[in-house]
Amino acid sequence: MDRAQKEQVVEELGQIFDASGVVVVARYEGMTVAEMQDLRAQMREVGGSVRVAKNRLAKIALDGKPCASIADYLTGMTVLTFSEDPVAAAKVADKYAKANDKFVILGGAMGDTALDPAGVKAVAAMPSREELVAQIVSCIGAPASSIAGAIGAPASNIAGILTTLEEREAA
Repeated sequence: MDRAQKEQVVEELGQIFDASGVVVVARYEGMTVAEMQDLRAQMREVGGSVRVAKNRLAKIALDGKPCASIADYLTGMTVLTFSEDPVAAAKVADKYAKANDKFVILGGAMGDTALDPAGVKAVAAMPSREELVAQIVSCIGAPASSIAGAIGAPASNIAGILTTLEEREAA
């Protein structure tokens, strides 16, 4: 890899560190190509990505970034998983680490907050952006459906009473 390619990798990694809501660093020693492809596919499904880069270049890219605290985790065979959604990459990484013992989470960063492995698990336990939106929409919609039910209930009660009265008169 010549100097221009290294500068390009550092620039790409810098953009990743700036734009990502969460970055998770994990050790992947011993994983097969198929296992890595599976991890990439799972990450793609949630809008995240997986990147293997030289630790030295990643440390250069981290210089001055809010998530610079993850530089300490960049030793040995490491992989970066990241996503714009502050929870998605952590969820997938945590789930994958439970299923594959060769994938070990070392830590990560959420903005300028450093995360240890327990912190990554805590972030993974949080609801994703889509889940939060669904919860908010259901909270907003619940009062409206209650009001509609309350407004419609007296009319149906009156109709039931009228039907009963008609049946009594007919009998």
